[in-house]
Amino acid sequence: MDILDGSYLIAISLAGAVASAIRRGLPPGWRLRLEARLPEDLEEGWIWLHAVSVGELMLADPLVCRLRGQGHRIHVTTGTPAGLELLQKRMPGWDADTGRVSGGAFPVDDPRGLAPFFRRKPGVFIALETELWPNLIRELERHGVPRCVVNGRLTARSMERGGPWLRRAASRLTRVAARDEASAAAFRALGAPDVRLGGNLKADLPPPPSLHAGWETLRQAWASHPVLAVGNTVDGEETLLLGVWRRLRAAHPGLRLLLAPRQPRRFQEVAELFQAEGLVFRRASGEWPGCSSEWETTEALLVDTLGELSAAYALGDVALVGGGWNWKGGHNPLEPLRWGVPTLIGPGFENFEDLVLPLREAGLVQVVEIGDLEGALRETLARSPGGTAPPLPPSLQGALDRTMDILKDLLPRSDKR
Repeated sequence: MDILDGSYLIAISLAGAVASAIRRGLPPGWRLRLEARLPEDLEEGWIWLHAVSVGELMLADPLVCRLRGQGHRIHVTTGTPAGLELLQKRMPGWDADTGRVSGGAFPVDDPRGLAPFFRRKPGVFIALETELWPNLIRELERHGVPRCVVNGRLTARSMERGGPWLRRAASRLTRVAARDEASAAAFRALGAPDVRLGGNLKADLPPPPSLHAGWETLRQAWASHPVLAVGNTVDGEETLLLGVWRRLRAAHPGLRLLLAPRQPRRFQEVAELFQAEGLVFRRASGEWPGCSSEWETTEALLVDTLGELSAAYALGDVALVGGGWNWKGGHNPLEPLRWGVPTLIGPGFENFEDLVLPLREAGLVQVVEIGDLEGALRETLARSPGGTAPPLPPSLQGALDRTMDILKDLLPRSDKR
């Protein structure tokens, strides 16, 4: 172990010791990680699939199902309370009564936190997007466990923040399936030895889980009204988009609103904004009326639940995907497009350029400045939008197959081999 590894180990061990000593006063996410353990029935050769939070867990869907179908035993870890909540919801569908899929919290990256995860050595470690924990990657290398990143994504900001510890971790990766050429170049620049282009798994997600019966009651109640479906809004965008929605109601008096903030921590804040604006609204986390007549006077639904937005977009006549009007990162425009819902986004989409650019070129998504949004929505609503999902551009097809092909020689033996 050299000075670089030693300095990180000292720093993370100190952080872990302090966290253990004051665990009662820590945020829930830290407490979950301090208590991370493996199921007792795991045997050596299990697949460790890590998805840091909600977005990555949704991305894990096709990988979990494909690996389970090949006979592998998979344990999925996540690092946030919101991620763990979604993981518990998804687990029954992922496991499908096979006993092959389990899940839990991701450990602290110190020797004490990692020790339980190496008592029965994994066969391979697969991280989604960019989760490079230096001590974990070093331990995996020491135990001869392949270390992979899929849907690998790196931005200039990530590279600046990571410093030498990130570079050391990247140099120890066995293989990276990058989601786009820019990320592939960034991983190579960090020192990753084997980087290949896998494509963006967001373009290969299976249909989302069905919504509960209350959503069908809502759909029936709002069937005669146009619906604006707004998802993944960030701080400040709700106020901007509520203003646009109100002005549109002059031409469309029955216009309804479905809105889902990006961060669960902001659900209450947005509910208070709705109240201050005088909206007649309900929360998806609350009680659902049993008959459609009770929805008829409801102007808006605040989607303050996890994992339902992708399917809820189907109720919209037009969709707005947030994160691009009051931020520059953007969010995934494919979620509403899969239902054939016309989709508009803001000019800030740097985190999704590999999706947005081919979609815009194919005429499947509109990029609209906030000052032009009202006019663009008027035109879209006037066209009586809606229909079947359009075919994706060829460049966005086949990511799952390419990714699995990149991983295949690194996967452990399974029951079906």
